[in-house]
Amino acid sequence: MKISNIFKTCAPAALLMLTACNSWLSEPTPGVTGLDEFFTSGAACEQVVNGCYAPLAWEFNKTYFSEWFIGDIASDDALKGGQNKADGSDAYDIDNFKTNANNGILLDYYRAKYMGISRCNLAIREIAKYQPDTTLTVETQNRMIGEARFLRGFYYFQLVRVFGGVPLSLDVIESDANWRSPRASVSDIYDAIVADFEAAEKLLWAKSAYAPEDLGRATRGAARAMLCKANLYRKNYDEAYKWGKKFIDEEYNAGEYSLFTNYADNFTLAGENGSESVFEIQYMADPTSDYGEGFGFTRGTFGAILTRPRLDSMGSNKGWGWNHPTQNLFDEYEAGDPRRELTIGVPSAEEASSVEVNYLGSPYYNMKVSQVENNMYPALDHDSRGALNYRLVRASDVLLLFAEAALESGKSETEAKWALEQVRSRARMMASDSNALPEFPNYLGYSNNAESLRKAIRHERRVELAMEGHRWFDLVRWGIAAEVMDKDNGSYGKNESAEAREEMASFIKGKHELFPIPSEEIALNPMEQNNGY
Repeated sequence: MKISNIFKTCAPAALLMLTACNSWLSEPTPGVTGLDEFFTSGAACEQVVNGCYAPLAWEFNKTYFSEWFIGDIASDDALKGGQNKADGSDAYDIDNFKTNANNGILLDYYRAKYMGISRCNLAIREIAKYQPDTTLTVETQNRMIGEARFLRGFYYFQLVRVFGGVPLSLDVIESDANWRSPRASVSDIYDAIVADFEAAEKLLWAKSAYAPEDLGRATRGAARAMLCKANLYRKNYDEAYKWGKKFIDEEYNAGEYSLFTNYADNFTLAGENGSESVFEIQYMADPTSDYGEGFGFTRGTFGAILTRPRLDSMGSNKGWGWNHPTQNLFDEYEAGDPRRELTIGVPSAEEASSVEVNYLGSPYYNMKVSQVENNMYPALDHDSRGALNYRLVRASDVLLLFAEAALESGKSETEAKWALEQVRSRARMMASDSNALPEFPNYLGYSNNAESLRKAIRHERRVELAMEGHRWFDLVRWGIAAEVMDKDNGSYGKNESAEAREEMASFIKGKHELFPIPSEEIALNPMEQNNGY
């Protein structure tokens, strides 16, 4: 069911006056609520936790900045798209490794995450002070603190993947005397991320313990999934295996999560917060616009209108054509894999000839965040708003993370194959050809050894999670971004369309794996820039 209570209220954390005691010379500012006046009930604590979630949903401030602008568009899965190559210069730069420190997408992305962190810091501190009463039980209080710890870890995880080491703030900043801080190391950021997820894992509830109206909140399973994922990113494979196995044994095999029989159900309104959902951004129908209003003015998503194709045949439901799947991604799918047609839309030959449909040689469009149900694009609640949740973590993602951890830790190739087949078997059962998608090692020419299993897992991650914002980050953490993306020698870069290659800058290894710290942030808080920018 569609939940609404988590993001109904504007985040009160932004409205509180963060100040120490007033001196006798000062008068309280009219209309501003002090902390001691606000935290007077369990409902107030819940409002502040709800406010911690809200920045996850933000996609527009001065520009659009959904995470897929990096996770998909920077990778070999997608081209920028849009009306033409001049549409969206900041996204064009990300697509073609021409990004500089003035990129508006990166600035808004950076600031949204720190606003989320600030709200989490406030919630963690103040809710811990509250004395449980009839409005807030100890169990719910602990869960709320766990939610805030989970979200703070998640925001830092988003930041470190894009920028590397960033300033680390784990307490409420109450004056301009202590808001500047240097960049922490990548290792220190991951230490903080893991500490938050481990604390959250102890405090959060199993998914089945939540009331239907609270589905969408962080769960124990989500914390375990992110502990597996974060440890894979820092190449601590033993820890990744430990947490992945906890998820498999105590969440997946215990029935807390399961794969949908129909892969497409993951990308429908009816499938929101369903059995395969581990963590997703909650959106809802919203008829208002936030043009000129800044962060978080509405509760709908831009994803639908941005990624719907620019097909005249769709009439008023046509979109803006961003995030074009590449030919390279199309060709990655095995013959008969039903996930391809559920991920990549293919226009008719006549439609594909339109200059607004074909972007630099790619006529394809993204089916996953466009709210496609029964091959139809339903009308949007606003001309730029959709209600479809964005899936951040699915159970199939965690299964493949566990497969990778089991292999790379040397713990169990048997478990790695089992987890791989859990994901692959669903696609096989959906295929019209019963011989499609044979079991490992009998596909794509792989052999029954560790290197071939590694290739199989990486292939499966790409086709299972395509156009969901994962691919770029996978390429970087595997250390193969240059090997894939370089326009002269990369397996993707050198084979992309002539039109697309014409726009690409050379990929510089040791530079382009990270993006620049926004120059406006460096002006406010002087710190070292990333290499090469």
